[in-house]
Amino acid sequence: MKKTIWTFIMLLFAASAFAQSYFEDGLTSEWHRGRRDELRKLMPENSVAVFFNNPVKNRTNDVDFVYHPNTDFFYLTGFREPNAVLVLFSELREINGEMADELIFVQNRDPRAEMWNGKRLGLEGMMNELGFEEALLNSDFGAKSGINLQDFDKILTFSLSESIEESSSNEPLITMVNEFKAATAYPDKLTEASAQLYAMIKNSDLETSDRVVQMLRRYQNQYPEMMDDPFISSFMNAESPEKRMVVKEEMPAQKLDITALASMMATLREIKTPEEITLLRKAVMISAVGQIEVMKAAKVGMTEREIQGVHEFIYKRYGAEELGYPSIVGSGNNGCILHYIENDKRDLTDRLLLMDLGAEWRGYTADVTRTIPINGKFNAEEKAIYELVYQAQEAGIAISKPGTTFQEIDAAGREIINEGLAKLGIIKEGESHMYFPHGTSHHIGLDVHDRGTRNPLQVGMVFTIEPGIYIPEGSDCDPKWWGIAVRIEDDILITKDGAVNLSGDAPRTVAAIEEMMRLPSVLEEWVLPEID
Repeated sequence: MKKTIWTFIMLLFAASAFAQSYFEDGLTSEWHRGRRDELRKLMPENSVAVFFNNPVKNRTNDVDFVYHPNTDFFYLTGFREPNAVLVLFSELREINGEMADELIFVQNRDPRAEMWNGKRLGLEGMMNELGFEEALLNSDFGAKSGINLQDFDKILTFSLSESIEESSSNEPLITMVNEFKAATAYPDKLTEASAQLYAMIKNSDLETSDRVVQMLRRYQNQYPEMMDDPFISSFMNAESPEKRMVVKEEMPAQKLDITALASMMATLREIKTPEEITLLRKAVMISAVGQIEVMKAAKVGMTEREIQGVHEFIYKRYGAEELGYPSIVGSGNNGCILHYIENDKRDLTDRLLLMDLGAEWRGYTADVTRTIPINGKFNAEEKAIYELVYQAQEAGIAISKPGTTFQEIDAAGREIINEGLAKLGIIKEGESHMYFPHGTSHHIGLDVHDRGTRNPLQVGMVFTIEPGIYIPEGSDCDPKWWGIAVRIEDDILITKDGAVNLSGDAPRTVAAIEEMMRLPSVLEEWVLPEID
């Protein structure tokens, strides 16, 4: 009987997992095909790009984490299954007697596996539902595929230095990665760091080689193992610029490039298309409603985890499939921990509550932070710090338009915070401090810290503005400030007319927050039985 019930439960989970895999109101196969075409425009002539989807991650024993695809892979394909490889060619070429500009390798249909873990698309699904002209089984990757990687001038991929967790779930992926490494003579110690160092050396000349050596020595402190590379160590130890150039010329030409593809994807993904903006708006709106409902529901005596649960209930109520990142709900001094995710403090009293959460909608994540007084009213010290952070954020939003840089947004807010902290006597004028220890902005999209450059703002960029002040207990200031942590974070869309605050519906001012917290909550009548 127990086995029957367990099987039924597993089937329910399998059906649920598949129901969330492909979205009727998400991105279309034509959209993903268009993204692949845009990437080809950035690829060098006679090149190939190889994308491996994420491995399965084990949670404990025979339970895996909910699978999440590699976001570059999803961006280009819309595919959400493991053990897959996408191969893109810069131009049409003949593969096994057919002209193709791409191939995708996926796992086969398997009725037994699908009974437990949900339906697979298989080859027909890749063509009928995701619009690929041809799909192959992942068992055909490598020699059977008809692709000779040595025919290309450049082979683009990402670092494969990180080992893949060994399990039966990941065996096909491990096999494909090993076949790729063998076909490309992938160096054992090749990492993004070492590849960047090689590029620095390759781009050096007689005039710049001294400066390159200085930069390499700084890297050496962080990556001492780089001196194991004979070319890097020879370049650094050469007695003159002329001898460095000899070492440079002796370095082998590399077809394999594990850094260029990241730059190409950042260029593509930092500008959101109208379809992406529609999905981001929904994710942000859901997250803003979560902040609003928590403001109404928050009461002295609640727990951090209870607050977290209200947010996440709102997300699920609207049909958001996931969280964009682990929820951060920190009361008092816990708010001074930037990535605090334990959320285990009980019996919240009259301190500030910092809440940094984001719903994921059809793959795209919001990132919205509000800080509220759990008792419904800011005290004098809390209000003073909150107003500084609010003014800093307003200054950043005010200058956000095409052509503005992230550095300018950060500087505008940081100047206000530094001057304000000095006036409050928390720091001395001009003193460096750690009360604002993070940057002010990052791109959002498929990742909460999305791919993108630090180039000036352009129409279609969506990013955060999130100044903060954190004064941990024991800080070198009057104890009345200790334990105060404030971050205000909003998601900003750049249009030709300037900035649009997508999360602006969630109150941001002291007065608006206090007013919202006086409103009744729909959860007030929801009383659960006591459990000992």
